[in-house]
Amino acid sequence: MFGPQVYSGTTNFAPTSGEIIMNAYQRIAIRPTELLVTHLTSAVMELNLLLAKMSNMQPNLWTVDLQALPITQGNATYSLPSDTVMITNAYISVGSGASRIDTLIWPLSQTEYAAIANKASQGKPTTFWFNRIISPTITLYLTPDGNGPYTINYYRVRQIQDATLPNGVNAEVPYLWLDALVAGLAHRLARIYQPQLEQIRKADADEAWAIAATQNVENVALNITPGLGGYFVR
Repeated sequence: MFGPQVYSGTTNFAPTSGEIIMNAYQRIAIRPTELLVTHLTSAVMELNLLLAKMSNMQPNLWTVDLQALPITQGNATYSLPSDTVMITNAYISVGSGASRIDTLIWPLSQTEYAAIANKASQGKPTTFWFNRIISPTITLYLTPDGNGPYTINYYRVRQIQDATLPNGVNAEVPYLWLDALVAGLAHRLARIYQPQLEQIRKADADEAWAIAATQNVENVALNITPGLGGYFVR
């Protein structure tokens, strides 16, 4: 006979960057007692490069936040926080409280913005161009007029915070991505210290990444409605 089931009652598993590094080294047969300062230096660099890779494999839903930016008449271009990686959605707000009205605005490519003949035309903005430079900017069209005040609200994906070793800091990665993080780091470290294990670690990293990526989505229905209003018979 088995006794009653007993669980921990906690959901606090959050290894530090140091624990992640040690576990990654163990996956390539390097024990914690064998680690030198050079091992740790390499691991911190590779861990941050892996986080940079994750910032390229967008969107990382856990780094999405909502920003609000007041905009002024006649000014089309605004600086954004330097850790802004991409903009997922944006809307213009007019007014406040119960009288506030929000209107979704649409992204433009650099080419589409360049093709606008009169970029200084003023009105309520309907589109935006996100310039992904080192110090990113957002440019609105139409250029805001005097019928505001307007606020642009935008959901952005920001850069993942740096991985560091001192003071038991955690890597800024959610629970569902921890195995992918360790597997990816083990693969990168195998390139340096155990090249004979690189392909095995790569297969493990690819599998862990694929599993985690399936959950990095919003579980909502996809509705596609054709816009027929602009169609006509020649």
